Amino acid sequence: MKSREALKILAEVSESQWGMVTSAQAHARGVSHMNLTRLTKSGDLIRLSHGVYKDAGAPGGEYDELRSAWLASDPTRLAWDRLNEKPGKVIVSGESAAALHGIGNLRAMRSEFTAPSRKQTQRADVHYRTRTLTSDDVTVREGLPVTTPERTIADLVEQRAQLDHVGDALRDAARNSRLDIDRLAELLGPLAERNGHAKGDGNALLDELLESAHIDLESLSKQIVEMPDLSALVARDYLATLDTSELLDSPAMRSVLEAQTQQYAKLAESVSKAVTPALPTLDKVAASMAAATATFDSPALRSVLESQERQLTAISTALSKLIAPQMTGLENVQKAIASLSSPGAAPGADNTRRLSEAISAVGWASLAQNAKQIEAADVDKEES
Repeated sequence: MKSREALKILAEVSESQWGMVTSAQAHARGVSHMNLTRLTKSGDLIRLSHGVYKDAGAPGGEYDELRSAWLASDPTRLAWDRLNEKPGKVIVSGESAAALHGIGNLRAMRSEFTAPSRKQTQRADVHYRTRTLTSDDVTVREGLPVTTPERTIADLVEQRAQLDHVGDALRDAARNSRLDIDRLAELLGPLAERNGHAKGDGNALLDELLESAHIDLESLSKQIVEMPDLSALVARDYLATLDTSELLDSPAMRSVLEAQTQQYAKLAESVSKAVTPALPTLDKVAASMAAATATFDSPALRSVLESQERQLTAISTALSKLIAPQMTGLENVQKAIASLSSPGAAPGADNTRRLSEAISAVGWASLAQNAKQIEAADVDKEES
């Protein structure tokens, strides 16, 4: 058979088996061992294990090793046909099942399976356990038949895995899905005695695992207490379930309510006595404030204030024009007078001359003229 034709036949099988095909499945469809060898050498196929090949173009997967071992456990049958069996003849279990479920930190060093009858293999990386499982103990994960989380946890205890490691798997399983606690206790019953508990007491062994996982009632209660928001909600919901009718109708509660009622009545009476006499005075004050507001807010008053503001602005502007130009001259006159009046000053011609010049520089006529202009401006504004 030509390689292209062989590849086409193998693709029809491998597309429903994660890109994998067994040599037994290939031979049953006319693809010889020589064809498989040539396709492997050409890079079209990858040999995963003895008797199992994978299409080189198919994407790799985390569970390829486990899937190839499962296909090899019954190499002539197709995967979909085997998955239709309930519960199936070869089931992923133990640490391999824990890996498929994503629970615990156990590292599966080999592919572990459970079969109803004894199976032998020369592969060191594959292990079979003999046990007849029911449909209730089997589910499907990642396209493979696998023991349920409850059955997986019980198998880990049976394999004598450390209980704290099993506790981690139990904690993860409880977070991932709803566990059947009754079924788990039932599966742990036969393992209780060898783990230090009474014979058949699966609940005691389960409690130990829960405590190891810190999800027992006491551990959970401590966690809730350490979370104020959650503990408040729990307390609220708990109180909401209580029947408080008897408590509210008790003599002690009635006595407390009556005492509080009396205290409130006395407080109301005291407040009334303190406030009532002051009410007339407060009314008068309010009336006075209203009248004052109305008076000061009258149009006539606003007109007077605006007129005064305009006059003050005009006077300020005129004074600045009147005084500013003459400041230097007046300062010179003051200096000249001061020099003449100082002790020991002689009334010489120079001092007299400087005083005369300073006085003449002031510009008295200008001052008088500006003053008249200011006065005339004020008269015009009043008349207008």
